[in-house]
Amino acid sequence: MKHGFIKVAAATPRVTVADCKANGEEILKAIREMEKEHVKLMVFPEFTITGYTCHDLFLQRCLLDSAWDELLHIAEETKETDALIFVGLPVRHRGKLYNVAAALNHGRIVGFVPKTHIPNYNEFYEQRHFTAAEAEDVEFVDFLKNKGSDEDEEFWDEIPFGTDLIFECEEYPEFTVAAELCEDLWVPAPPSIRHAINGAHIIVNLSASDEMVGKDSYRRTLVSGQSARLICGYIYASAGEGESTQDLVFGGQNMIAENGSMLAESRRFENGIIYSEIDVQRLADERRRMSTYPAVSTCSHTRVNFSVKEEETTLTRKYPQYPFVPSVKEERDERCEEILNIQAMGLKKRMEHIHSKSAVVGLSGGLDSTLALLVMARAFDRMGMPREQMHCVTMPCFGTTDRTYQNACKLSCCLGATLTEVNIKEAVNIHFRDIGHDPEIHDVTYENSQARERTQILMDTANKEGGVLVGTGDLSELALGWATYNGDHMSMYGVNVSVPKTLVRHLVRYYADTCGDPELQAVLLDILDTPVSPELLPPKDGKIAQKTEDLVGPYELHDFYLYYMLRAGFTPDKIFRLACLTFEGIYDKETILKWLKTFYRRFFAQQFKRSCLPDGPKVGSVALSPRGDLRMPSDASARIWQDVLDKIEI
Repeated sequence: MKHGFIKVAAATPRVTVADCKANGEEILKAIREMEKEHVKLMVFPEFTITGYTCHDLFLQRCLLDSAWDELLHIAEETKETDALIFVGLPVRHRGKLYNVAAALNHGRIVGFVPKTHIPNYNEFYEQRHFTAAEAEDVEFVDFLKNKGSDEDEEFWDEIPFGTDLIFECEEYPEFTVAAELCEDLWVPAPPSIRHAINGAHIIVNLSASDEMVGKDSYRRTLVSGQSARLICGYIYASAGEGESTQDLVFGGQNMIAENGSMLAESRRFENGIIYSEIDVQRLADERRRMSTYPAVSTCSHTRVNFSVKEEETTLTRKYPQYPFVPSVKEERDERCEEILNIQAMGLKKRMEHIHSKSAVVGLSGGLDSTLALLVMARAFDRMGMPREQMHCVTMPCFGTTDRTYQNACKLSCCLGATLTEVNIKEAVNIHFRDIGHDPEIHDVTYENSQARERTQILMDTANKEGGVLVGTGDLSELALGWATYNGDHMSMYGVNVSVPKTLVRHLVRYYADTCGDPELQAVLLDILDTPVSPELLPPKDGKIAQKTEDLVGPYELHDFYLYYMLRAGFTPDKIFRLACLTFEGIYDKETILKWLKTFYRRFFAQQFKRSCLPDGPKVGSVALSPRGDLRMPSDASARIWQDVLDKIEI
């Protein structure tokens, strides 16, 4: 359970209708399989012990007695099972029959959760047999446990019975679970809403949902949507093969979802077990972050304690290498189109507001400035302004290569922009003489002087043309502070300000694939193939000598770190653990740790650059604007984060 990961499972055993002993054997067999995987939360379908399709047999005392006896048997056989287990059965209470989820822990029955919404439409007629539970105070009921050798001696056990139960782990307080049953999820106000806002981080659903054409996709939407709406983990276990096929077929569509993401899903029409890990730590943090999520009430629900041993969970769930970039091409293309429109509309509004006659961009032939110009072209088209009023300025200096220079010229031509070349070597050398800097010393002064000279030219050109200077810096550079303060750090409107470097590449690629211009496509593809560089140091043999990722680390790692630090709020050791898992075979642990330390060091040290960031549009869930998403002091200490990193042993 280290880092909040809880190993969970949904199991659909083969049932024999009305044979509780046979079903108990299958349940125990599944439990033993799940024990091998160190599962801490096991969920079985609705009426697992009897079978869902018993129909009027539910009115038979013989079946009800057998179901109860089998529940006690399962409890007895799981004394050593280190998990919270949910199984379904019919339970008699106060002269009525209830459809119940029974919770077991270390041989004890720790609670009964009755079904709230009893369907009686179409193929369902559960009201013929069962009574609906009400959301009211939980009862503590003396249920017959067993009989001793003396027929007159009876042992009774007080067990909580009610819908509003939250099962709370003694060893890990954020491991909190509540239950609902099948139809409860399909109604306008499911019980899980009450459970979640009262502190349950995981909802389990014991279900017996029959199959019809298209029902699986709707069921999937319900589960993933509820997990997103409630910011919870949701485990759905449904009846499968073995149920009567007299009128219906059950497909056993088991699902495990977390905050809108489907972590695991079974193949339909195949009984079995699915596994995953739910991150209750992240769920708790996300709820705290959202100011509109209600505070936990301690009075409406009854807390029921259960116990599991603390141990490190082996992770099987996958984390994307590029959390900012959708893995499916269709979704990725849709995302790119939307982002380009957001960027363009942001620039359009700013230019219209200040009555700008033109826009200026420093065009280097690199990825960021390329994206900025593509956005400008889209904005100008939407405004109905001629593209020749887009002013591109290329400013070759000591580090400029012929490849990037030619690509800048070709790109501006393809897009119909006006290109101006300003060689800044002489101006920078004069500046070196003014400040007494030796041009043979290639230090930070050498580099930043070039960046600031370029910015001065761009600002003044924008004034001269009655335009706005469009910034090119991206989100990844801002996170690392990889920008010259009052140099490329500054502009009048930054269109790439919330686009991470790993996504910049896909946006340019998307434009190349969809532009319909072979010449423009060729230029964009060559830009994509060019190493990322600020080109502030002299080239070697005509090739780029200064590669950004050699200096600050791979952007794919830094974007991974950035996402899980800011969006998820993960601790450095947790990020390290996930990065090692995700980038296994690509980077070794030493490399991952090295650049993770660099990330935290630079992130904290460079906040002062972000505190005076120019305006720019937010395009995703992670942004660094000091006016909205990141209210961080510029002189905050990174010590406690660094201490965590220093304790990591490889």
